[in-house]
Amino acid sequence: MARRKTTKGEDYGDFYENLAALAEEKGIDSEILAEKIKYAIEKSLKSNLHFDDEEENYVHVEIDIKNHVFDVSIMKEVIEVVDTLYEPEKEITLEEARKIDPSLDVGDRVRCPIDTKMFKRIAAKNAKDLIRQGFSNAERQHLSEIWGQYENEAVSATVSKIEPQTRHVTLEINHNEVLLLKDDQIPGETFEVGQVVKVYISGVSKEYKEGDKNQYLKVSRTDKWLIKRLFELECPEIYDGTVEIKAVSRAPGSRSKIAVTSADPNVDAVGACIGPGKSRINAVTKEIKGEKVDVVLYSDDPEEFIKQALKPAETLRVVITNPNPDKRSCKVIVPDNQLSLAIGNKGQNAWLAAKLTGYKIDIKAQSAVVPEDFETVPLEVQPEPEEAEEAASSAE
Repeated sequence: MARRKTTKGEDYGDFYENLAALAEEKGIDSEILAEKIKYAIEKSLKSNLHFDDEEENYVHVEIDIKNHVFDVSIMKEVIEVVDTLYEPEKEITLEEARKIDPSLDVGDRVRCPIDTKMFKRIAAKNAKDLIRQGFSNAERQHLSEIWGQYENEAVSATVSKIEPQTRHVTLEINHNEVLLLKDDQIPGETFEVGQVVKVYISGVSKEYKEGDKNQYLKVSRTDKWLIKRLFELECPEIYDGTVEIKAVSRAPGSRSKIAVTSADPNVDAVGACIGPGKSRINAVTKEIKGEKVDVVLYSDDPEEFIKQALKPAETLRVVITNPNPDKRSCKVIVPDNQLSLAIGNKGQNAWLAAKLTGYKIDIKAQSAVVPEDFETVPLEVQPEPEEAEEAASSAE
């Protein structure tokens, strides 16, 4: 059936212009937006006219925003004459049908343009929510396509709205609205409309499915990897790969630790992150509302790494009491006057060091050490895959 343009008598107002403007505002391809509306109208008409799922071709919708084409038609069955069971939405008399195609006969089917007034009534009743859902789906799909490449990256966002009761904040990122939940905000921080902040994109839908409400762009100000991205922005040595951040631990709003190493023996990894006059580390802490950041030197030697992780406290000795990967633990001996500093306020320094190194850390003052503190658990030897299969077969 040939496409048709809407006539002046069909009052759609600024339908096409509004959709084109909406598509441009949201950065969504107008064709994608048209497909969402088409889907909503088709579903609405099928439901209203009680078409079965297998009759999917009985409703036809074509929308072309650029060329102002809006065509809606229904496949109707040709009947002899009007009777008491006549369904005008799904049936057409032979006389009327032959005006469309003279070769038609009773029982044939013919595609008929739907009456505009009838469509408006049905659409107003059923399609409104579906079209709105189509817009949301298009936006989610657009976010997935545009931002998928930026997952696990930090981007700038502008505060556009603040919910007084929930404290959720609406951010604008590349003309798209994204919600920053209260739980993903740094404790105690406040926002102002128009303020620009850095957020970490911690989740982006990779695949899009029609009607899937789980399409999302999740952003955070509390994710520990935001710290890493902020240092990359401030420290050229990290950005070019000379200095590498090996691990990060964080208590949002209070304190963080990062472990760094240098691929160039002539470059001081810790000093590069701190910067001249602490300029680089100060820029990072300013962005995260004064949260303190400890920069420590990474080491492949776990005992040395644990010593570094517990800084600024001094340590006398580290004993790896359990080296097994799923149960790693150690004892750390510190001077008596360093015990409180090593543990930290409410245990925070020890907790951050444990998260940074992956070891459970038990800190003891030098005067309280007993011989049992140096007892260790042997490393469990994992069987080779073939040996494990043989052992499993024997057990059976």
